[in-house]
Amino acid sequence: MKDLSLHILDILQNSIVANASLIELSIDEDDKNDLLTITITDNGKGMSQEMLKKVTDPYTTTRSTRKVGLGLPLFKQNAERTGGNLNVISELGKGTTVTATFKPSNIDCIPMGDIAGVIALTVSGNPSVNFIYNHKKNGNLYCFNTVEIKEILGDVSISEPSISMYLKEMIQSNLEELQITTLGYKT
Repeated sequence: MKDLSLHILDILQNSIVANASLIELSIDEDDKNDLLTITITDNGKGMSQEMLKKVTDPYTTTRSTRKVGLGLPLFKQNAERTGGNLNVISELGKGTTVTATFKPSNIDCIPMGDIAGVIALTVSGNPSVNFIYNHKKNGNLYCFNTVEIKEILGDVSISEPSISMYLKEMIQSNLEELQITTLGYKT
């Protein structure tokens, strides 16, 4: 995949397929320690210990329409190419946590991509799922929570196209503000 947001989208979709009603995405950018950590946690159906042992093997998939599953293996490969790693914890009936770490200064670290677009698309396409997105940059934190957004919207569906566009713009604006705040100045 060409950027991290596409890896995130893939894992979010896995969580949705696993019937998660709550998905949490945390991104922690720590420039001082040259560390980027992406964690996705869901309360879906989880995986057996047998499946968990094979989950990063590209020839392992739960889908019957194909014989390969490249999402987690490619995510792992991209993390390891930078000196990072991938860890998956899962328990049947309780959910799954995927954590990937990257060394952003490494030349092989792929860009973040359109994280605001991925979040807005996933949220609007799955209105019955609650999403929490926390993005930390050098200690400064931005939080996005669909439970709060849905309360504000009232009877308006979070899946409305105009709401999706607004959410993308809102998330992007907050991420830009997070970047500016981290640099120590505001425009």
